[in-house]
Amino acid sequence: MKTTMNLSPLYRQRSVIGVLGVVAALGTMAALSGRAHADKPALSAAPAVLVSTVRVQSQTVPVVLNGVGSVTAAQSVTVKARIDGQLDKIGFSEGQDVKAGQLLAQLDPRALQAQLAQAQAQKARDAAQLGNARADLQRYTTLVAQDAATNQQLETQRTLVAQIEAALQTDEAQMAYAQVQLSFTKISAPISGRVGARLIDVGNIVHAADAGGLVVINQIDPITVVFTLPEDAVSDINRALRASRKPLAVLAFARNGKEPLASGSLLLLNNQIDASTGTVQLKAQFVNKTHALWPGQFVNVRLVLGERAQALTLPAAAVQRGQDGTYVYLVKEGNTVQNQSIKVARIQDGIAVIDAGLNAGDRVVLDGQYKLKPGSSITESQGGKPAAAASAPAGAASTSAAGAAASTSAVGAAASTSAAGAAK
Repeated sequence: MKTTMNLSPLYRQRSVIGVLGVVAALGTMAALSGRAHADKPALSAAPAVLVSTVRVQSQTVPVVLNGVGSVTAAQSVTVKARIDGQLDKIGFSEGQDVKAGQLLAQLDPRALQAQLAQAQAQKARDAAQLGNARADLQRYTTLVAQDAATNQQLETQRTLVAQIEAALQTDEAQMAYAQVQLSFTKISAPISGRVGARLIDVGNIVHAADAGGLVVINQIDPITVVFTLPEDAVSDINRALRASRKPLAVLAFARNGKEPLASGSLLLLNNQIDASTGTVQLKAQFVNKTHALWPGQFVNVRLVLGERAQALTLPAAAVQRGQDGTYVYLVKEGNTVQNQSIKVARIQDGIAVIDAGLNAGDRVVLDGQYKLKPGSSITESQGGKPAAAASAPAGAASTSAAGAAASTSAVGAAASTSAAGAAK
């Protein structure tokens, strides 16, 4: 018992020293841990992606078919001489607008005038002979009644009168032919339109067989456009033609233009499909008072089949294409996005018409999609600058750092408390 009583103070002293050592070690570990947390950068949430968005709209849009065509004159005539002769006079200026019937050129008429005079003289001679033969026929008729002449003489005279009458008819035909030939020396415009470059000069001998002619006249007001569309469009066009009480509207655009050059109406849906190209030819007519369209010009053509009411539309830039088809980034609650598959009916004028996959008022990403993936957080662009929410990650980092410091202090406080308790 005495030995135990003597060792008890020593035991208690060693126990206190051990407890203090443990507390000191815990304090050192807490300090080192706090320093490590302070040196380690705080983890932050993924930053929100800066995008611009747009709402899906419901509106009435035209149903159109787009094609490429060329402008052609409504009528085009190569003016040629119909007889041979020397060109005496030109009655137009190059590039001039002419009216139908206006004198364009004149050939030397003298040879044909002489032929006409000859035919007229022959007719006059035969007319005189016919008068004499008819008088003789009257006399023979009287003599036969008096038995002073035979019936054979009467019939011979009748035949002579018929022959001279036939000759007179031939003379009249020759005279009419000569008059027509003489009229060909004056070459008039067969249609109204604009003349092109003069193809032959005064003094040249022209021939009816010449291929080039004198000048080309193109009617440019009204004017036509010939264009093609895929064969699949034929049924839609025929359906629209049956449903419409007036010709279908057609718009013509410059190759790189967004505003229509002219508006007109459909004249022709060709009666067969070109099997080699799989297209059908169409023709439209346009009023062209300002000459916005010109023969030979290539244009983009838009055929308006009708209107589609309450169509869902959004800018075509919002539509994305992937392996599974077309989709958009649909904005959900909390400004996160998800892939939404859609069915696009058509894209025209930068506007996509949606058949399925969206509802009016849905919010979709218009710009900045290349940075997105399903579940990404977004923030709306404000004049090209990030919104206030974009600064959230920095705040989150500060909060994390403050939390780490607080944790270190708490560990240190807990160690101090344990040491104080052990000392007591």
